[in-house]
Amino acid sequence: MIADFESFQAELSLSKVEICRELYRQNTDLVRIKKEHVAVRNLVRIVDSTLRLTSAKGFHAMSLRDLCADSGLSIGGLYAYIRNKEDLIYLIQSHGFLLTRRTMLDYTRDVRDPHEKLLTAVKAHVYLSELMQPWFYFSFMEAKSLPDRHKKEAIAVEQEVENMLYGFIQEGMDAGAFRQIDARLLASLCKAMMQDWYLKRRKYNNQGVDATQYAAFIGSVLDRYLAP
Repeated sequence: MIADFESFQAELSLSKVEICRELYRQNTDLVRIKKEHVAVRNLVRIVDSTLRLTSAKGFHAMSLRDLCADSGLSIGGLYAYIRNKEDLIYLIQSHGFLLTRRTMLDYTRDVRDPHEKLLTAVKAHVYLSELMQPWFYFSFMEAKSLPDRHKKEAIAVEQEVENMLYGFIQEGMDAGAFRQIDARLLASLCKAMMQDWYLKRRKYNNQGVDATQYAAFIGSVLDRYLAP
């Protein structure tokens, strides 16, 4: 069971370098640099610059020359990692989606109690999006920019998260731990609440709410609604 955001952060030990190392290893067909340490170092620069420029001017307004100027890479150097902006957005989104799936599965796999399992899934998602808020925000806002094939993949992964929540709710109802409700509708509502955390961070900052409090609040709402 995940206690709070701080313990999750320490346990996951997530870093930009680790994220980009996995990104490199999963996309060696696209990234044409053979030396991993060089590729990873430059992927960190590319990702940081992309998120920074997207936040300032929007992804569509950002050019590859803008990206080169901000990251310090030449056009030729950049082309060793991506061929165009479609490759760039795919790299950024695909890793975020894979990391979300892996984290939620890892943290819920051995949890047996239905209440704990559902709350653990919520905490894992909220805490991960806190660690990677710029990445989550970018992935949500720019999904519409993906080519059709990658857009379908993005939608499928988003649906997978909702399906996990649905499955946990259904398991709880089957075990008699939850009352009988529309599990699909509640899973959709839960997913929307989790998304609100990384899409509207300023609102919750102004309220003085942190990630631990927000995840606990979602859990309390679910528990009250699902109580037999």
